[in-house]
Amino acid sequence: QVQLVESGGGLVQVGGSLRLSCAASGRTFSSYHMGWFRQAPGKERKFALGISRSGGGTYYPDSVKGRFTISRDNAANTVYLQMNSLKPEDTAVYYCAADRSVVPTTDPSRYDYWGQGTQVTVSS
Repeated sequence: QVQLVESGGGLVQVGGSLRLSCAASGRTFSSYHMGWFRQAPGKERKFALGISRSGGGTYYPDSVKGRFTISRDNAANTVYLQMNSLKPEDTAVYYCAADRSVVPTTDPSRYDYWGQGTQVTVSS
């Protein structure tokens, strides 16, 4: 069992930045692929960024490329999401998730553990 707690969300202006954190407890953090997902109002939850167990590999769609950066500190059992150049369409609840499978996935239904989410609102 892994427990995940996100923090760092809030209200930010267009073009601004936020840094989200996800603190993990329970099983060994470094044994999990980690992902950030987001769910906008009235829409399905979708993949934002992912990172491999060691942090050596990152995965992201074009929607966040060049603006968002994922990183992890395994010693601190924490994964981070640095968001820059924020746009109104980035407004969503952001979720941290852990995947214990050998091969990582972008499908939210395949992730094993989830945090409670943190709201990010980008105002225009």
